[in-house]
Amino acid sequence: MEETLSKKTKTACSIIAIAVFLILVYLGDSFIMPTSKWSMLMKVLEKGSIYALIAVSMNLLNGFTGLFSLGQAGFMLIGAYAYAIFAIPAADHEAVYQYFNGGMLQFSIPEILMNALGGEGSFGGFLGQYLGMFLLILFAGLLTAGIAFLIGIPVLRLKSDYLAIATLGFAEILRAFFQWNTLGPVTNGSNILRNFATYETALFPVIFAGLCVALIVLLINSTYGRAFQAIRDDEIAAEAMGVNLFKHKELAFVVSSFFAGVGGSLLAMFQNNAASDAFTTNMTYEILLIVVIGGIGSISGSVMGSFIFIGLNEWLLRGLDQGKWLGIESSLMHAGFRKVVFAVMIMLVVLFFSKGIMGNRELSWDGIARFFCTLPQRLKAWPAKQRQKRAERKAEREAKKAARAAAAQKKAHGEEAMKAGKPLFTPLPVYDHVVVFEKEGK
Repeated sequence: MEETLSKKTKTACSIIAIAVFLILVYLGDSFIMPTSKWSMLMKVLEKGSIYALIAVSMNLLNGFTGLFSLGQAGFMLIGAYAYAIFAIPAADHEAVYQYFNGGMLQFSIPEILMNALGGEGSFGGFLGQYLGMFLLILFAGLLTAGIAFLIGIPVLRLKSDYLAIATLGFAEILRAFFQWNTLGPVTNGSNILRNFATYETALFPVIFAGLCVALIVLLINSTYGRAFQAIRDDEIAAEAMGVNLFKHKELAFVVSSFFAGVGGSLLAMFQNNAASDAFTTNMTYEILLIVVIGGIGSISGSVMGSFIFIGLNEWLLRGLDQGKWLGIESSLMHAGFRKVVFAVMIMLVVLFFSKGIMGNRELSWDGIARFFCTLPQRLKAWPAKQRQKRAERKAEREAKKAARAAAAQKKAHGEEAMKAGKPLFTPLPVYDHVVVFEKEGK
């Protein structure tokens, strides 16, 4: 039996790893200048954390419950607008809502709490502003969950592709709804929302997203999470065991939408604006791509996939659109070439990792310790393993060659027999009488 780390050891390792990561984020945020070439690293950490939360919320629905939903961008849109509308300072409403006479809701929750707890520049005002931001993020998630609850009543009676099409349609309806000029005094119509309160340190989205992912992990490991997985594996068996299918599907749908709304509000804060044109189906496909790359049914896979996707798409491959990448200049590198290279990389991942990077497994301290403890033995046994694989492939090739030779020889014998007039098979005997069986009881 393999030895595993004790619970105290794993807890200590987790605390140390989290503390080191947060310290590095703080140091990077404090000492990396905006003009530095490493400034994009902090943007990748911020946006990667937000996308990790959204990808995990989508994985809760698609990977752990087995519901194929494509409405994530619509729920993110609700969260972004719910936060932005109530976070724009009163003095900026005239500039933001210039086409709608300053808008209808001319107040800001963070501004009200900041003034109530000491005003701008004071520690109390600082706490009040961040308290208002936290309450608005929570409100954005709850509003999104409420709308998802109403949408889920008719939609969750569908399955498979029909559910995906229905949720995708609702997402597009929501986007058109927020662009409706009749609601312009609230949503600003098709114009962007800007100048609202946002965070000032990269630690905010990292910590907030991390806490939300931790809550999702706790839910998955609870009795509700096991019911979700039972529905995913076999709905009939789950219902036979007493699981209320619609209730648990609705719960998974609402919880996933809640965290999608939270992620949408964090994304609006990261971008310093909220525009309905940004929350298109392409954004949903990006989130789905992250889930597939990381592994459907793996939380750690979704987190890893989000940072890989954002790091490559937003930073490391950006030079391919500008004609120069890693010191290489080529006429092939022009606007859009980054997408081509990224698509090829995705194809390679799908070919060699059919279940994603993590599959349905999770990253654990036991697995990390096992990997490093068995690394010397695996490196030592690698040459012999390769020789064995080569021998097996050689034996397989020889077996196929022998089978082809036997088939060719059999075919040649058949042709010779046909030329000689010999029968290729023995005919069945033919009888000149018929046996009749009578029914019993006659």
